[in-house]
Parts: sequence; C-alpha cells; structure tokens
Amino acid sequence: MKVRKIPQRKCVACQEMKPKKELIRIVRTPEGDIQIDLTGKKAGRGAYLCGKVSCFKLAKKSKAFERALKVPVAAEIYDRLEADFIKVEDEFLAKKELEPDDDDE
Repeated sequence: MKVRKIPQRKCVACQEMKPKKELIRIVRTPEGDIQIDLTGKKAGRGAYLCGKVSCFKLAKKSKAFERALKVPVAAEIYDRLEADFIKVEDEFLAKKELEPDDDDE
C-alpha cells in the first residue's frame, strides 16, 4: 500500500516545520478580514502558527503576520486575534489529542 504524504507547514513564529493538522491557520480572506481558521479550508492567504500562546506573542512581536499575509496588520487586529487564539487554543489542543494517529498503519 502506498504511504500517504503528510502536508508540512512552517510556524511563522518559531520556524518549526510540523504537520499541517498540528498548526493553527490565520487567514486573510479575499475581503481583507484577518481571522483564525480552525478548519484550514477558508479561502484566502494563510499563515500557520503552533498552538502555543508563546508562539503567538513571538509572531506579534516580530510582525510575522504582516510578512506572511502580505498586508499591514493593525495593533487592534493583533489584540483581537490574541483573544480569539486564547479561546480556541484549548479547543484546538483537545481536537489534536482526539485525532487518531495515522502512523499506526
């Protein structure tokens, strides 16, 4: 049986390569709105982030979202994203633990 390739993405803050499902996607929609995309399927330009608040704070400090999303990101958007990130962090971590590992096959 052919082994499926697992898509890898790089965290914009810590620069670690991880499987796409282990990262949280921040998306700039075609309308220009910046938001968290837990499904990973919303239309728009995406930036990936580890599910850790420390990585979010590093991305905020280094303005990593501005580079990755290719638009200026205002301080209030960072504040809104940080609040949303803290809310979804627990949900994301719980979802990650419930997913079965594909390595067993």
